[in-house]
Amino acid sequence: MWDYTEKVKEHFFHPRNVGEVENPDGVGEVGSLACGDALKLTFRLDGQGRIADVKFKTFGCGSAIASSSALTELIKGKTIEEAEKITNQDIADYLGGLPEQKMHCSVMGREALEAAIEYYHSGGKVTKPHSLEGKVVCTCFGVTESEIRRVVRENNLKTVEAVTNYCKAGGGCGGCKPDIEAIIEEIQGQSLLDLPPDKRRSAVAEKKPLTNIQKIQLIQQTLDQEIRPALQADGGDIELIDVEGNRVLVAFRGMCAKCAVSEFTMAEVVQKKLRQFVTEDIVVEEAVS
Repeated sequence: MWDYTEKVKEHFFHPRNVGEVENPDGVGEVGSLACGDALKLTFRLDGQGRIADVKFKTFGCGSAIASSSALTELIKGKTIEEAEKITNQDIADYLGGLPEQKMHCSVMGREALEAAIEYYHSGGKVTKPHSLEGKVVCTCFGVTESEIRRVVRENNLKTVEAVTNYCKAGGGCGGCKPDIEAIIEEIQGQSLLDLPPDKRRSAVAEKKPLTNIQKIQLIQQTLDQEIRPALQADGGDIELIDVEGNRVLVAFRGMCAKCAVSEFTMAEVVQKKLRQFVTEDIVVEEAVS
């Protein structure tokens, strides 16, 4: 049984603003009955451009009803610009938290709000159910790559299970799980690369083991930022050829390819730097032509 907060129970048993606004300025429809959750959000603005009336209709579980009810309370009285800043985490926080397995309900609320605002900005021309653009990754639930990327970034998700909790992707046949893992690895790897070198080193030490994509990205960036500038200043260069586990294959270019101390440079510069910024287990070798 799910561990619901008292506020979730309150909004489930006594939901606010149920129904549909007449002559709405904004209409947003997300989800589908086939996938188990669907939500329609409508709102009307007052003369000052604030959301004066907002209602919802939903088909789903208790968390879906509570999240929809909470969303209407959060945006009532706000301007469009203020409402646009509401996130799925704001909805969950308003309810005192949601079970991880039910976080997709708060995401559905956020998407319905975006769809309704899109309808408003289009002057009522955007009337089809809202969906994020991009290739469909999870065919069971119709979840696109764009939606997966968004929930991973906004909620700092690190596992396929967490992605399933937030947007249902991967919760059906499971065939899309490798694609979801690749998206997570790419985004989490980029987040490490955004750190300055000293903090990146600490983050790498705390987050072991690295994924393959993270490792390759960090190796390439370390070569580009910590090693190549010095080699290029002397007319040389270095190229990453391949990564096999902790074995890194590189090739010297330019003057470095002819340098008598290339073996010293390989061990005392390249390997030391990669062990410092990536992982202590790295072994650097020169690729055989």
